[in-house]
Amino acid sequence: MRNIAEKFAKEKKLTEKVLMFGEGNFLRAFIGRIVKNCNDACGYGGSIVALQGTEKGMCDVINAQDGLYTLVERGIERGVPVVRETVIDCLSRCIDPFRDYGAFLQTAHAPAMRVVVSNTTEFGICYDPGEPSARPHKNFPAKLTDWLYERFLALGEGGGVLILPCELIEDNAKQLAGHVFRYAREWGLGEPFLQWLRSRCRFCGTLVDRVVSGYPAEEGTAMEKRLGYRDALIDVCEPFLLWVIDSAQPIDEYLPVSRCGADVIVTTDLASFRTRKVRILNGAHTSSVPAGYLCGFETVDKLVADPVFFSFIDGEMREEIIPSFDGAALQKYAEEVYERFRNPFVHHRLSSIVLNSVSKFRARVLVSIEDCVGRGIRPSRLFFSLAALLVFYEREMDGAVRDEKVYTDRLRAYFAEAPALGRRKMLRRILSDEVLWGKDLTAIEGLEEGVAAADESIAALGMYCAVEQAARGKG
Repeated sequence: MRNIAEKFAKEKKLTEKVLMFGEGNFLRAFIGRIVKNCNDACGYGGSIVALQGTEKGMCDVINAQDGLYTLVERGIERGVPVVRETVIDCLSRCIDPFRDYGAFLQTAHAPAMRVVVSNTTEFGICYDPGEPSARPHKNFPAKLTDWLYERFLALGEGGGVLILPCELIEDNAKQLAGHVFRYAREWGLGEPFLQWLRSRCRFCGTLVDRVVSGYPAEEGTAMEKRLGYRDALIDVCEPFLLWVIDSAQPIDEYLPVSRCGADVIVTTDLASFRTRKVRILNGAHTSSVPAGYLCGFETVDKLVADPVFFSFIDGEMREEIIPSFDGAALQKYAEEVYERFRNPFVHHRLSSIVLNSVSKFRARVLVSIEDCVGRGIRPSRLFFSLAALLVFYEREMDGAVRDEKVYTDRLRAYFAEAPALGRRKMLRRILSDEVLWGKDLTAIEGLEEGVAAADESIAALGMYCAVEQAARGKG
């Protein structure tokens, strides 16, 4: 069987216009799809240069396939199963900066390279004081600063770019720009460069929304046989795609997103879209998945197919999460989320969702709890979700738990003290730990009692039966 690059030789030369920090499944399924649409629908004529994000990445595989890969979008749309298979031909090459930093910097000299996108996980946009001004750099904001300075020296005033970080953190562009300016000052790159950054480079915050499962390990061979070619980069995702970009001005001069046929929204109200997604979609994940994992469920579609867990999720959605904040068409969005959760093709594994659950709970669920309490609503199911999360950490500390060491060390110590302290005192110490939660949770009305009652229910009934009881709003 032939390789995809042998079967689908690129017919026309595209101009490299997008630099992509990261080469993984998500960016290829998201940015690759959008740039492909821009080429097909708008005559954009652009291609992507991907930059390998870690020392062990996919650069060699991507280049061996001439940047070609199959995007498989499959799921449910308005109740109807859909499958779309598209050969993405707009990834020109991948550069490994750990082996060839010069090739990475050389891309800064291309006048047409006017868009920078990134997805370096929620930990990628950070400041590393260990990054000197000397090359090469490993930290993402440091690498970006170096690239921008190289571009400024090579192209001058006309080399400005649009920078669109896709990391799932609040104010992603503001945080990234802050680190870039900090490095530029610390490295003494000069006021003209700083002024160029201010006047010629646009850092626009974004919100991305698409579930990507990547290469279908269990069916990859069968899929290749059906497609008729080998493809080590098959990328499976859901049909749903939403990109919200925070900008008061259109961005079509850089990337013609308004005419590309994908759901891309350029707005000054990104915050409302982010709140909706974080609280409803991400919040539903984080508040149900630890319990689901302990009950033996492996994927989201299997979890929501279970009547007990769906009742729990739907109850917390209608009676606790949605009533905790204001927004347009929230119930409609929740129904779309349910349809996405039921997607039997994506295989969104609970074991990946539970990663870094402490910080996820703080960002996605705790805010709904606080706002419920502020509005006079007792969020018993959300209290239960926090108790279930702690039980998950207790039982899986040497198993599925993957989190920052500062969190796991503290929780491990608390769990070890439980026999001497007693269960209730242990919970109180955990809930009052401001390192874990950013605040003392025992100060939130009803939370400590609600979590303790849920913990007792889990111990007495077992997780599944406790979820069933919590689904009825009891506890």
